[in-house]
Amino acid sequence: MDIQSLVIILRGALSPNSDERKAAEESLNPFQYTPQHLVRLLQIIVDGSSDIAVREVASIHFKNFIAKNWSPHDTGEQSKILPGDKEMVRQNVLISVAQVPSLLRVQLGESLKIMIYADYPEQWPTLLRWVKHNLLDQQVYGILFVLRILSRKYDADEIAKLAPGNSFFSILNRSQLEIPKKLFDPNVFNAWMVLFLDILERPVPLEGQPTDPEIRKLWGWWKVKKWIVRILNRLSLWFGDVKLQTPDNEAETFQENYAGKFFECHLNLLNVLRGGCYLPDRVTHLVLQYLSNSISKSNMYILLQPRLDIVLFEIIFPLMCFNDNDQKLWEEDPHEYVRKSYDIIEDSYSPRAAARDFVTELVRKRGIKNLQKFMVFIVEIFKRYEEAAPEYKPYRQKDGALFAIGTLCYKLKHTEPYKSDLELMLVQHVFPEFSSPVGHLRAKAAWVAGEYAHLNFSDPNNFRKALHFVVAGVHDPDLPVRVDSVCALRTFVDAFRDLNEIRPILPQLLDEIYKLMNEVENEDVVFTLETIVYKFGVEMAPYAHGLCHNLAAAFWKYINTGEDDEDGDDPGSPVPFGCLRAIGTIIESISHLPHLFVHIEPTLVPIMRRMLSTDGQGKKYVSLLTDSCSCRDLQRSYGNCFIYDIVPANNIHGNVESLAINDGSTSRAIDFFPNILVFLDNYISKSTTHFLTCKDPDYQQSLWNMISSVMGDESLEDGIIEPAPKLIQVLFQNSKGQVDHWVEPYIRITIECLHRAEKPYLKCLLIQVIAVTLYYNGSMTLNILQKHGVATETFNLWFEMLGQTKKSGVRVNFKREHDKKVCCLGLLSLLSLPADQLPEETLECIFKAILDLLVAYKDQVAAAKEEEEEAEDDDDMDGGLQTEEGDEADNSRIIKLAAQKKAFRASDEDPFILFVETIKAMQASDQLRYQSLTQNLDFHYQALADDVAQHAEQRRVEIEKEKVEKESTTVAA
Repeated sequence: MDIQSLVIILRGALSPNSDERKAAEESLNPFQYTPQHLVRLLQIIVDGSSDIAVREVASIHFKNFIAKNWSPHDTGEQSKILPGDKEMVRQNVLISVAQVPSLLRVQLGESLKIMIYADYPEQWPTLLRWVKHNLLDQQVYGILFVLRILSRKYDADEIAKLAPGNSFFSILNRSQLEIPKKLFDPNVFNAWMVLFLDILERPVPLEGQPTDPEIRKLWGWWKVKKWIVRILNRLSLWFGDVKLQTPDNEAETFQENYAGKFFECHLNLLNVLRGGCYLPDRVTHLVLQYLSNSISKSNMYILLQPRLDIVLFEIIFPLMCFNDNDQKLWEEDPHEYVRKSYDIIEDSYSPRAAARDFVTELVRKRGIKNLQKFMVFIVEIFKRYEEAAPEYKPYRQKDGALFAIGTLCYKLKHTEPYKSDLELMLVQHVFPEFSSPVGHLRAKAAWVAGEYAHLNFSDPNNFRKALHFVVAGVHDPDLPVRVDSVCALRTFVDAFRDLNEIRPILPQLLDEIYKLMNEVENEDVVFTLETIVYKFGVEMAPYAHGLCHNLAAAFWKYINTGEDDEDGDDPGSPVPFGCLRAIGTIIESISHLPHLFVHIEPTLVPIMRRMLSTDGQGKKYVSLLTDSCSCRDLQRSYGNCFIYDIVPANNIHGNVESLAINDGSTSRAIDFFPNILVFLDNYISKSTTHFLTCKDPDYQQSLWNMISSVMGDESLEDGIIEPAPKLIQVLFQNSKGQVDHWVEPYIRITIECLHRAEKPYLKCLLIQVIAVTLYYNGSMTLNILQKHGVATETFNLWFEMLGQTKKSGVRVNFKREHDKKVCCLGLLSLLSLPADQLPEETLECIFKAILDLLVAYKDQVAAAKEEEEEAEDDDDMDGGLQTEEGDEADNSRIIKLAAQKKAFRASDEDPFILFVETIKAMQASDQLRYQSLTQNLDFHYQALADDVAQHAEQRRVEIEKEKVEKESTTVAA
């Protein structure tokens, strides 16, 4: 096939019409193994004049074909790719990687990885020569791309063998987790240590140092010192414990001969800061990191103690204070000041962050004496500040002192005598700074107040004062003060249950937060909004539309800003993620008011289309997006968007690429299958009629194509297959009597998969598919199993798995409430079958299994309810002002919400009531069979049957009560 014909077929694979796509794929199959096919695909990929969509399709097919055929999985199997074609691809793919757009490069990169792993060095000895040649020609990008793949294939020892001339710097920093054995040679190691000491001890010459700060920190002298300190940090961690078993006891050698000398060098480096001399921020950070890691080591702490006061009060504390660079940034670029203040990456380079970590580690590892010493120093600063005249007040030192008590919040709240005086400290030294003429002190006061919002205030009025000060700061003229105030507001909202202090001003607060979201890109601001939504719950309904609209606007702003960057496929910001998370919280808060979704839907659908499209955003946000929109009464647009626009996309090979997103990542689309599962469960459950009746597109066929591709792929691991049987359950649970024609195909592929399954959990899921189809139509399912000759083995396996227990008596399989319920419903359907379909001995076995399952299910539900009530009681014990603290509270809430969203429901039918009704029906239709079954039961199972019957009556009452309450709530809403 020539290139033009191949292009036409590939273009056909892009058609929105499923028949045309399928025809194109089928026409491509006969030519896959013909000579030059792979070469022609590569030519299409590289051809810049071709349609980018066709080139993308070609790149995907190229990658899939290489993954399947380049290196046969079975020993002795011959490759279906001609050696000449392989050689031609090897010769051209390297240079192609550097030439094509990023959308195609990642596909070629994945292909290149497969080829390198299979062929280098035996079949590809010219690879390193190509690297050397392109290095001389300055083809840096292609080299780095190839070397990155090579580095993943080889560990540090093998890299050292490949490049024996590499320096200690490059080899050690390439090894993140271990040190290459070559460097354990005592002569080599000692030589490097001596050289490091020599360079660290040498003073940096003043002559020749650049005056420009950005150039100065990159000057050769400082770069060398930076890299040495960075390497020594790694060595101190690696050799920090002399008990560590290393070749030739290098840990002991390092600690005895070098650790102390390096420690002295680090202290001397820091000492220049006392005189106001220059030390690059990155070097300062790394040196302090080294000292922090040394605090726990007795031999290092002994060296530190004589100079601890100097280090703590003359070096560390000044680094914690507001400085000239901060002032300049505050005045000239407040947006950048805010960004740097909240950027986690900045903490990796900031001397202030390193100073904070040093103090935290010191009081944590070296006890109360150091805390007492430091707090005496801080109190003295507070005192000097209070006594000084306004024009002489040490504003910057006060800022550092506030930063210190905020940093040590957790320690101070749990240590006497400080914890008893914290409320007084806030009133005397923090509250006054809310009205300070100095902006950075107003901002610091808001931050400190937020850190102590969970304090158990003896006077509730002090809590309210702090809250009012923070709320006032939301309107401050200085941007950093507004941001710190809004972020502090989150902890206040989270800290108490009576929201009457905020409720009257809630609309104004929301407006200010909206304005701030438009002004700065800050995840903590979005998180405050999310916390307000969570705390006010149903009260947020009147604001739901406005909230979603503003969050969506912020989301698009941040996404579009990210696309303007050089790496437009990923904005690199957590803020869009925070916006989507907040939208999910809003949806959760109005879950009982489905009519509001009509107004929110137009705002969310474009985001869903975007996040589940073929660009890079999908990979980053699809999980959160599907979680946010799952298990809710959303409109059918979501399903249309997802199934119609996303599932058929890029379906060129009839395999898992058609499952979801091809975002240009190196991961296969199958990685997104769990996300699709959550979304499709919601869509099938909530828009069942549309799902079943729509023929253009044919959703039922799309679902079958998707599931059969996954469950029929023998190369996939069990863990990846697991979402597929869950989706089958969803289909039959929600479509009873409407999808008879799908019962046999799904049973067939389930049994085939069951024969290959290895993990017990996947086997449980597949057995549950059988249970669900039995519940859907017991007679039809049993006939299909018998028709394929697998009925006996399937039920034997099922009962065997039901009977497996640990020594403690806990079930090995079907552990979840859902699992037990599904098994009950499936087995109950068999009790309704005529006697000629179910022998009496089989009937008794099934009956006993049902009773065991029902009792276990009842006990598990009761235990879960008890745990939930205990958790609620624990939440109420804090008296309204004291709750879970900080990130732990946030994480707990998020985990709970995620668990609720991702829970797959079994049928709404109550298994206890169904059991009683089924037995009554048997008694009425076949009295002899009923008597034979019940009279042959031993005392244990008779007692279980009575217990289940009593619980069924209890459930009838509860269900009726829940029904009435729900109707009342709906009417009230």
